[in-house]
Amino acid sequence: MNESYSNSYKEAGVDVTAGYAAVELMKSHVARTFVPGVVSGLGGFGGLFELDLEGYKRPVLVSGTDGVGTKLKIAFLLDKNDTVGIDCVAMCVNDVICCGAKPLFFLDYIAVGKNVPDRVAAIVSGIAEGCVQAGCALVGGETAEMPGFYALDEYDLAGFSVGVVDKDKIIDNSKMEDGDVLIGLPSSGVHSNGFSLVRHIFRANAQNMRFYLNDLGKTLGEELIIPTKIYVKPMLELFKAVNVKSVSHITGGGFYENIPRMLKPGLRAKIDRAAIKVHPIFRIMQQMHNMEEREMFNTFNMGVGMIAAVPKTEADKALEVLRQNGENAYILGEAVTGESGVDIC
Repeated sequence: MNESYSNSYKEAGVDVTAGYAAVELMKSHVARTFVPGVVSGLGGFGGLFELDLEGYKRPVLVSGTDGVGTKLKIAFLLDKNDTVGIDCVAMCVNDVICCGAKPLFFLDYIAVGKNVPDRVAAIVSGIAEGCVQAGCALVGGETAEMPGFYALDEYDLAGFSVGVVDKDKIIDNSKMEDGDVLIGLPSSGVHSNGFSLVRHIFRANAQNMRFYLNDLGKTLGEELIIPTKIYVKPMLELFKAVNVKSVSHITGGGFYENIPRMLKPGLRAKIDRAAIKVHPIFRIMQQMHNMEEREMFNTFNMGVGMIAAVPKTEADKALEVLRQNGENAYILGEAVTGESGVDIC
């Protein structure tokens, strides 16, 4: 039995006993994520993970950190808190996988205006689900109760992941060549970027979240809360099967900011506009806000969450491997000689 409590602290807005209750509720969710290597459970001052280096000649650790951003405002409007944790994990592990690294473990940071144990446990359940999808362990985290800083019914969520890759197998753009094929992996929707603009376009409030979108067969709220897709497992299988030369996670900044990050100097991305399978939510937003198409591609993923560059001779095999692993991937374009940048034509 935990004997720690403070009536004075509770009067100031911080209930330490609620924190203990939240930890008890989240333990079962965290346990789902345990993979070989986990040494410690919840409650310590650090999360311990034993690194198995068998098969690695020169292991390199790769880390990534991110948050959910203002998509959380949608969760607040819907009072749905069990999926944004997937977004948090996805934004980190999808970056780590771009280097060819396998995510090992994840830690979260949850800051709340008021610690409501059931709500915190729901948030952690989503984080745990994201870790399961990514094949990594949730080894620790922090919940901070901050009355007066956050509204009592709101919170913020961030985290980071650490992965490992053999130095000789790090994926960068150094081996890209003119003619390499760019393969797109579909997104699940808006993912977790651009929500300040999304909320502005839809004038986000509780009433508008209930608006039914015939083109999508769901309410606006149901569409916007769909979590970011996690690409770790299909991409790891792709790395085993073909020579992946570069990878880009299409996040904030869309095509025009993220694709150049995957290009070797002296190469330019030539994207076939007709090939892009634009998700319907983006067409709806463009029409409602009368946005130019270039601006859309410079803000959102437009239906493409990740792009991989492979040799032309291995493109068909890459597509087959991805489809066998649940990804309806397709060819977007190719790398061509030219100044670094993107042409969508």
